[in-house]
Amino acid sequence: MFGYSMAEIGNIVVMQGFSGLSMFTVLLLMALGLAIIFGQMGVINMAHGEFMTIGAYTTVMLSKVAATYGFTNYYFIFAIVIAFLLAFAVGYFIEFIMIRHLYKRPLDTLLATWGLSLVMQQIFRSSFGAKEVSAELPEWMLGSVNPTPDIDIPINGLFVMVLAALVTFGVYMFMYKSRWGLRVRATVQNRTMAGAVGINTAKVDRVTFALGCGIAGIAGAAFTTIASTGPTTGTLYIVDSFMVVVFGGAASIVGTIASAFGIAQAQSILQFFMTSSMGKVSTLLVIVSILMMKPEGLFASKLRK
Repeated sequence: MFGYSMAEIGNIVVMQGFSGLSMFTVLLLMALGLAIIFGQMGVINMAHGEFMTIGAYTTVMLSKVAATYGFTNYYFIFAIVIAFLLAFAVGYFIEFIMIRHLYKRPLDTLLATWGLSLVMQQIFRSSFGAKEVSAELPEWMLGSVNPTPDIDIPINGLFVMVLAALVTFGVYMFMYKSRWGLRVRATVQNRTMAGAVGINTAKVDRVTFALGCGIAGIAGAAFTTIASTGPTTGTLYIVDSFMVVVFGGAASIVGTIASAFGIAQAQSILQFFMTSSMGKVSTLLVIVSILMMKPEGLFASKLRK
């Protein structure tokens, strides 16, 4: 098959599968934020990728500070927290000045946030330059694990997977096990009734939107471990992230996880045996075919009639 022996194909699938896991973690973190903003609030945020870029640039800048003052081995954990907080704060501000005026107007949110993404890209370009930059990783994130002589698993990839698992668990606990998550779900299901029982629905909207943006900031920090960062970095993932959310089911965390894993693995493995563009096209054709049979996604939310 393709000129490879069965043993070689097995090693390729394993290596590309792990490469797909690195992509999976970034897609999952991006899609978790979108699942909250789009799935719970119905806002089509085309600037979501730029919030990822905020997290990436934050990590890059902190890595330079850490290299200057000699604490490179310790900065990355703080960078994740600061990336989240900064993206959260910017998202909170954007919701207040723009998004809150556009609820229940999905086409307007699409156009407005697309314009916002262009503005943010220009701000990045003016502030950091057009060239891509990279973060200096801590020494403990370098190197790899070798389960067999032919397979190398990067340590930074393992770290990012653990990070994605922790964030996913945190989102689940926030949305389904906390009082605030109960307020979010109540506001989504019946905004008028939620307001009637004393829930500040405007505040719920603002914090929920900001949370989704903050998670994108964490995705940006994770992204710096696998690639360099530029002004348009976020646009490379926004389409795939929306595809993950729609394919998995807009309001389903389980669907988001399953969809992100399937799409990342399919693209990673197919792109090895095909060209990059053909691998993406093949994956997209499969997704479109499945959505024609299940337009609500793989894990549709069950609504009480």
